[in-house]
Amino acid sequence: MCAVCGCGQAEMVLEKGAADEARPGAAGRTEERVHDHGDGSGPHSHPHRHGHEPAEHDHAHGHDHARPPGAAQERMVRIERDILSKNDAFARDNRRAFAARRLFALNLVSSPGSGKTSLLVKAIEALKDRMKVSVIEGDQQTSSDAERIRAAGAPAIQINTGKGCHLDAHMVGHALETLDPADGSALFIENVGNLVCPAAFDLGEARRVVVLSVTEGEDKPLKYPDMFATADLMLLNKADLLPHLDFDVGKCLANALRINPNLQTLTVSAKTGEGVEAFAAWIEASAARQAAAVAKG
Repeated sequence: MCAVCGCGQAEMVLEKGAADEARPGAAGRTEERVHDHGDGSGPHSHPHRHGHEPAEHDHAHGHDHARPPGAAQERMVRIERDILSKNDAFARDNRRAFAARRLFALNLVSSPGSGKTSLLVKAIEALKDRMKVSVIEGDQQTSSDAERIRAAGAPAIQINTGKGCHLDAHMVGHALETLDPADGSALFIENVGNLVCPAAFDLGEARRVVVLSVTEGEDKPLKYPDMFATADLMLLNKADLLPHLDFDVGKCLANALRINPNLQTLTVSAKTGEGVEAFAAWIEASAARQAAAVAKG
């Protein structure tokens, strides 16, 4: 069990041969296990050690009969800090790799069913004549989202985390090597659907976008503050359903800004296309600002 968030021990499975097969229209994809979230084994090497050590997972159950009261809690805090510090090292590696290739990396987070993939498809369609886009998809199982992205015309690779409830920076580093996106492009990382655990794991992204659907309730920013506190943009999705729901948009935005006063917000609909052009423009502007910052060193 993960000592940070309590999720099951993750075992990453990456689509095999994605450098060719991630291209739109490819068929016959198979899977290859390239990263064990717990023991650090796998057929692909990485310049750093994995973020989770096996002993940490085996004993991170919240109580230790061989230690005095309070020792187990202190040990859990130490393990959590160790795991996150290792993840941060991988994230720094990713950030350097993104900068070297002039990639604008976007981490999309949300609860399951908020409409992240549908919004990505719309964004890809809006950006297809303006900038190149590649996608890393994260889910516990299936490659259906990556297939949807490829059908929309963008290269994509699927990460399956098994029992894990979030992507980590080491997984993204492996996927980046395999996907091999075009230099100067936008790289969307669609995280596993979860409003809790992904908030703690930096992937090396330039911006974090949280998607909240109007079917989830306007109190979600208050219930899951860490996710909204670490985001740069909130997309309030499924606006086409507002006439049929008892949802207060103003209250939702106020709750989100109470958690993060610097949070930018857009109201969108993946179904009707409302707000998608504004989202695409935000991506372009953010990518341009990052490019200018990198150019200045």
